[in-house]
Amino acid sequence: MDYNKIVSVTGLTGLFELLSSKSDGAVVRSLEDNTSKFVSTRLHNFSHLETIEVYTTKDNTNLADVFDAMKKSAENIPDVKADTKALKAYFEKVYPDLDFERVYASDMKKMVKWYHILDKNDIEVKVKTDEEKEVAAELKNAKPAHVDNTHLNLKPQQTNPRKIESRGVK
Repeated sequence: MDYNKIVSVTGLTGLFELLSSKSDGAVVRSLEDNTSKFVSTRLHNFSHLETIEVYTTKDNTNLADVFDAMKKSAENIPDVKADTKALKAYFEKVYPDLDFERVYASDMKKMVKWYHILDKNDIEVKVKTDEEKEVAAELKNAKPAHVDNTHLNLKPQQTNPRKIESRGVK
């Protein structure tokens, strides 16, 4: 399972793997109980985890960077139901650049819960680098190579003109 297929859905708790998308919604599978269901875009919004950014005192940072800091830290990760002071103390040690005036306790609880879900499902948190994004964009916008077929001696097809009949009332 790839990190770039993991989404958060408004109004639903937990994280989901995006299985397929349609014009009016998406089919997702819960990472907590492995149930699949269709989620309508009329009622819910989807957020890919790789696109979520967190407020910091400098430039905003990607959520994956916070998860990476949590993984590398020797600090014990607090329980999701921990009080606000414990969560803030943990994130001050693990990721001190967070802007605690704009990152609320509910956001910190969500980050801890999501980290536990990703860790439980052995999902490697990895975001595409700028180089990988550029290569993907170049491949998407690349024009097909020109094929020289002048030696094939092809003639344009002759089409027969269509006869149009009137079906109107005389």
